[in-house]
Amino acid sequence: MAPIVHSFDPPDRFVAGTVGQPGQREFFLQAREGRRVASVSLEKQQVAVLASRIDDLLDDLMGSAETATVIPALAPRDLLDSDPLEQPIAAEFRGGTMTLSWDAADERIVIEVFPFDEAELEGLEEQEPAEVFLVRMSAGMARAFVKRAETVVSSGRPPCPFCGGPIDPDGHLCVRANGFRRRNP
Repeated sequence: MAPIVHSFDPPDRFVAGTVGQPGQREFFLQAREGRRVASVSLEKQQVAVLASRIDDLLDDLMGSAETATVIPALAPRDLLDSDPLEQPIAAEFRGGTMTLSWDAADERIVIEVFPFDEAELEGLEEQEPAEVFLVRMSAGMARAFVKRAETVVSSGRPPCPFCGGPIDPDGHLCVRANGFRRRNP
């Protein structure tokens, strides 16, 4: 059976966002084209790695003589997006494996997100995914995605200056302070 493809080529909007309070946040990728919206839930680290890899890919393309399009070094101001996620948020699936590439013919960044599959972790046979979240976007939109994703990831709980662990509003037990409770500065 062919997988369900949630395709946005190009999206009107593609962002990373969260729902919930720091320490309890759920992370999402969300794309909108017209009235059609699709969301995929991810782990915080997946959002951070995706943003970093997109940024690295764009930097590599900037220095490549083979790239005909202009790759912006910074996110274009008119593409920056700080609006909340579209409501209601209903994740199509929990994201697992992701791919990232550059389509030179169309001059687009291509992101594919596949559902998390526990069978893959256990080394069982690989199956065709039931769904895929596919986004094809311009380099400028990709830079704007990176800027927002970095802001979203870093806006959680502040890190402890001693152990690096997250500090909850009521503090945390710092392993480097011999069990004394550190408070949020």
